[in-house]
Amino acid sequence: MQVARNFLLTREKTYIRKIKEIILALKIENELTKYEILELYINKIFLGRKAYGVVAAAEVYYGKPLAKLSLAQLAMIAGLPKAPSSLNPLNAPDRALIRRNYVLNRMLTLGYINQVEFNDAYTQPITATNQKQLSTVTAPYFSDMVRAEVIELLGDKAYESGLKVYTTLNITLQKTATSALRNALHNYDERHGYRTDPIDPLLSPQYIGDTILATIKTVTPDQITAQLPDKTTVIISQENFKWALPSQHRNPEKTTEENFQPDTLVRVRQSTNGQWRLSQEPEVEGALISIDPQTGAIISLVGGFDFQRSKFNRATQLKRQPGSGFKPILYTTALENGYTVASIINDAPIVYESKSSEAEWRPENYSGKFFGPTRLRTALRKSRNLISIRLLREIGIAKIISTAKRFGLPETQLPKNLTLALGSGTASPLEMARIFSVFANGGFLIEPYAINRIENSQGDIIFQTQRKVACTTCKVTQHHKNNYAPRIISPEINFLMNSLLQDVVNRGTARRAKSLGRKDLAGKTGTTNQQRDAWFNGFSPQITTITWVGYDNYKPLGKKETGGRTSLPMWIDYMKTALQGVPEEPFTPPKGIVKSYINPTTGLPEKPTKKGIWEYFRQELAPSQTPKEHHQKIPENNSITPMDGLF
Repeated sequence: MQVARNFLLTREKTYIRKIKEIILALKIENELTKYEILELYINKIFLGRKAYGVVAAAEVYYGKPLAKLSLAQLAMIAGLPKAPSSLNPLNAPDRALIRRNYVLNRMLTLGYINQVEFNDAYTQPITATNQKQLSTVTAPYFSDMVRAEVIELLGDKAYESGLKVYTTLNITLQKTATSALRNALHNYDERHGYRTDPIDPLLSPQYIGDTILATIKTVTPDQITAQLPDKTTVIISQENFKWALPSQHRNPEKTTEENFQPDTLVRVRQSTNGQWRLSQEPEVEGALISIDPQTGAIISLVGGFDFQRSKFNRATQLKRQPGSGFKPILYTTALENGYTVASIINDAPIVYESKSSEAEWRPENYSGKFFGPTRLRTALRKSRNLISIRLLREIGIAKIISTAKRFGLPETQLPKNLTLALGSGTASPLEMARIFSVFANGGFLIEPYAINRIENSQGDIIFQTQRKVACTTCKVTQHHKNNYAPRIISPEINFLMNSLLQDVVNRGTARRAKSLGRKDLAGKTGTTNQQRDAWFNGFSPQITTITWVGYDNYKPLGKKETGGRTSLPMWIDYMKTALQGVPEEPFTPPKGIVKSYINPTTGLPEKPTKKGIWEYFRQELAPSQTPKEHHQKIPENNSITPMDGLF
């Protein structure tokens, strides 16, 4: 059952998860022998100090292969599964020694060793030492995904051949991604108050994510003094614990001393500024995936708050509603079917009655208000739901699904009803990264990948990823066709969609991203019904990054916890580092795009006045009545410039 949970499930304490665990455990027992199940278990289980599996533990504690360990060292590792954080020889040598000797006693009793071997091993001192880490980056979700891909490619040889796997991971940005995700989840958690349930020291690991179990020593109104497991004393200033005070959320009559008594177990974490902060293990989860939109190379990936807590990779395995993050597919279809960014759609109430029952469906905008005739540009910028539904109804569900399939979404994940306009289908963050990379790279569908190449022990390349790159300037011949990603939207449609998605950042639901001080950012927030999912899908021409926050059990995030508030800060935190030193690359209008002066209320041509605005159109759909002097062709290589009504 632990193998079923570790490989396939989360650690959530629900009856549904337990039932799934039982079913999977029975299937595993039917398919595998006891020794095969044990092999899976000991090669996956957490054994403390960031070691997963006995081979990793041998390197972490002794700096040598498992086969070269002594009997005493093997017994030490065998004793770790019970409590890997609190019984390992580096954190608690005295307790670890007692546990090791217990294992040796059991081996003697069961006849696996003789008395001489027992006596020799029993008298051995602890030889575990802090080993130099082979890697300075923590990427367990990415590593586990790569491991699974290698096994799928090479089978059992993957464990036996001394392979070297070269991946696409950027170490610096992986650290940034992990930090950005954890900070976002902590910030959400702190907004919703401190949970006062006592911590069980026997069941709660010392380290979960970036949090550490600590014991409160002294408390004053101005600071809390706490002791870490290694006996280090840390000071938590009022600024770093006041979020947990009842006065911030409820029960304002209680004082600091009444809430945080000496000898109470709490969790703490070290902020980016080096200060210690009162913390707690977030119940909410998240994901971040960042890829190169030109090649599909996965730059960084975080599948949850802590791999030890849950092995489920939310960046690749999660299937949740994308909400308004689906709307760019809808708007792409609209622009391909005769609509313009200035087309007017009425933002008015809609009521649908079910033919099979008396139930009614009354979709609403997030604000609960209606705004009347609205241009498509404004509708996407403001993420107006009712306009999306009217668009889908007018264009037809079949065409929207066809476009979604072009972007790589399977038809099985797309409902064949009007709720599709609101993103009621399902998608993973990886799939959303692929979708938004189309807009970032000029209109091409790339294939995300994590492995560059695999070498055998002799250094020979036995696998090389055949990547297909997006290239707007390459002339694709039949001979080189396999080297390039297929174009799925025209340059004109791609430019217009970029214009709309830049507007979301500059004036819409993602305007917080303007804090990065760049003009080449675009994207779309996504918030699902009752705020169960909060997304931000954003990009520059050089990098596409998707962030998601939500509960594994679909619990609502709470009032006002939208994509722009809950998920976007994670994206900003990450992209701040990812785009350092990367020059801005403005989106350039292709041939076939013109700009015309229009009335912002009607979308119709207008003579130049203070009330009018400039707008972009495909040449064949530009307002025909516009006087020549108010209808301009855009010179080649002329990038978009900010102007009223456009940005």
